[in-house]
Amino acid sequence: MKKNLVLIGMMGSGKSTIGRLLSYITKQNLIDTDKLIEKETKLKINDIFQKKGENFFRKIEEKIVLNSLNFQNNIIAIGGGAFLNYRIREKIKNNCISLWLKCSEQTLIPRIKNSKKRPKAYLLKEKDLIKLINNRSKIYSKADYKINCDNLTKEEIIKKILKIYEKE
Repeated sequence: MKKNLVLIGMMGSGKSTIGRLLSYITKQNLIDTDKLIEKETKLKINDIFQKKGENFFRKIEEKIVLNSLNFQNNIIAIGGGAFLNYRIREKIKNNCISLWLKCSEQTLIPRIKNSKKRPKAYLLKEKDLIKLINNRSKIYSKADYKINCDNLTKEEIIKKILKIYEKE
């Protein structure tokens, strides 16, 4: 049985997309925690933030992510803010392989701004987004591995992840 591979990083870094491709290639189950949150609440992430607020979202996120980490041999894509939660981060550090999909602000900002599904709370002014990216990067850097994704194709990112995962 392999440890879970947990993909972390900012919204727009490709966690769900890369997770889907990895799941297909490795024949492992993909757990996309944002999708589980939407299924449980019957609301889109954006609507949860607008109607229930970020605190409500973070509580349900913690419950769902911690529960998802109880299984083995999965690819898990967690939301951009989940790794900031100490309880989640500790459980990932102790039981999983964490991989930060690192993208520069030049890559992330257009992806975030052009997305219809991002929480409106995060569609901030560019300077606020840069601050958010920089603040979160300090926590993301605690991941077991980091892949700089800016100039890589999805296939190149997958190859790097598979190489890391095979070593573990």
